[in-house]
Formats: sequence, structure tokens, C-alpha cells
Amino acid sequence: QVQLVESGGGLVQAGDSLRLSCAASGRTFSTLSVGWFRQAPGKEREFVAAIRWSGDNAYYADFVKGRFTISRDNANNKNTVYLQMNSLNPEDTAVYSCAARSDWGPWSSNYYKYDYRGQGTQVTVSS
Repeated sequence: QVQLVESGGGLVQAGDSLRLSCAASGRTFSTLSVGWFRQAPGKEREFVAAIRWSGDNAYYADFVKGRFTISRDNANNKNTVYLQMNSLNPEDTAVYSCAARSDWGPWSSNYYKYDYRGQGTQVTVSS
């Protein structure tokens, strides 16, 4: 079993930055591929970014390329995946959640392909 806890959300102004964290526990972190997803009120959940279990490949939705960066810390027992978000705009307002796929599973843009999911953290960007 894997527990995922997101943190780092908040209220910011357009143009600001935030760094979200997804802390994992309960299973060998280095075997987990992790994705970030977001869901705005009244909208479908959408894929944001993902990082392979090895950390050597990252994938992004077109609308965040060049603004968001996903990374992970497999060492030092941090067991955390980060989402650095720069140049935020009001359209980025959503609940951001992370999801993990176990046993060296490939990343996916499909939220339901992941085995474990966190509760999410709210990001609100004011204009």
C-alpha cells in the first residue's frame, strides 16, 4: 500500500510561482512512477505532468510546457515528487493531486491507470 500526501498549494497572484510536493510512504519509492493531475470546478480532471520511476524521463501536458517542471528525490529518504509551477495564471486554478503507479509501471496520462492517489491540494491564482 502507498500513501500519498500533497502539499504546497495556496493562493497566489498571476505570474507567481508555487512548488507542490507529493510525499509517498508505504512502499519502495523508487519503483513508483508518479503523475500530477488537476481538476478545476466544473471541469474534467486533466493530466499535468508525470515522471518515470527512475526519474530519467518526464512528460508534460502541452499547456504547461515551459512553465511547470516535475522532479523527484529518490534519495535521502525524502520520497517526494515535486511540481514547480512558474508563471501561474488564473486558468491554473484547480485542485492538484498526485497519483502513483507501482512496480516500475509506466507513466500514463490516464488518472485511472494509477494504483494510488492522493487527496489533493488547492491552487488558486488570482488575476
